[in-house]
Amino acid sequence: MTAPSDKTRVLTGITTTGTPHLGNYVGAIKPAIAASQDPSVQSYYFLADLHALIKCPDPRRVQESRLEIAATWLALGLDTDNAIFYRQSDVPEIPELTWMLSCVCAKGLMNRAHAYKAAVAENEAAGNQDPDKGITMGLFGYPVLMAADILMFNAHKVPVGRDQIQHIEMARDIGGRFNHLYKGQYFTQPEAVVDEQVEVLGGLDGRKMSKSYDNTIPLFASEKKLQKLVRKIKTNSLEPGEPKDPASCTLFQIFSAFATADETEAMRGEYANGIGWGEAKNRVFELLNEQLREPRERYQGLMEDPGHIEQVLLQGAERARAEAAPFMDRLRQAAGLGRFV
Repeated sequence: MTAPSDKTRVLTGITTTGTPHLGNYVGAIKPAIAASQDPSVQSYYFLADLHALIKCPDPRRVQESRLEIAATWLALGLDTDNAIFYRQSDVPEIPELTWMLSCVCAKGLMNRAHAYKAAVAENEAAGNQDPDKGITMGLFGYPVLMAADILMFNAHKVPVGRDQIQHIEMARDIGGRFNHLYKGQYFTQPEAVVDEQVEVLGGLDGRKMSKSYDNTIPLFASEKKLQKLVRKIKTNSLEPGEPKDPASCTLFQIFSAFATADETEAMRGEYANGIGWGEAKNRVFELLNEQLREPRERYQGLMEDPGHIEQVLLQGAERARAEAAPFMDRLRQAAGLGRFV
């Protein structure tokens, strides 16, 4: 068996501001759960609820999202015996490390963060005299919190979208700066992992499925709601019998993300033969409903038993803190904050 210290450490955070949808499942949850079952990898999966406070001032939404996301990952088979699954807010060493890293992080580095620059540009475009209007220190400094998430567990690999690569580079810079100032190899250099094969699903309106566009299909919508939402997916005006292009069709994209290779090829033939949109939507609904039926039942059971979810997360936090607490002792010692005796 591979010793824990020899395992590749892979870390993934899930921001708790929304309800998981089909796009989240295909793009992030499915591959991550598969990785959680790999005994040669030490996986860390956490609910990024401190990050959620940056963009969601609605406490009820954050609380609901934490429960929904935890139930989703557990219902879909996350291996919590192998992976460490925890709430960010249950590991107090993370915000403590955030402060220590903030004290070695150059402000100029944060000035270059994409999210901050975009917020400033939006203010300038709106003609606001103050370019920082409405920008909180949470938004400005959240790359440091993200660096603390990663560096606390010395993750080797961090799966991210292309838009998040900058934050991994910042974590490398900040960790390297700490190592230099305090003359030690405290932090490893994390590597961003961008899977170009990860599919980005289209939503109801054909744009990327995103809660920002209000065009999502919740992963565990009821059977009735799932059918209603699938019927709302935008299609063109081609009639039954007219050949249709699967490459430009959101319906086909969703179907192929859940179907086998043989099922996908069979559907491609149906498109060439001019399948009607109503029938295509029926096929998509039936496939989704069949694949999601059992995990949906598990999800509903978990949502009705929040005490079980709480216990799983607290056990995960205990495992996370078993690593974080002694590491923070070492970092405090390095920074001159160690105990006298």
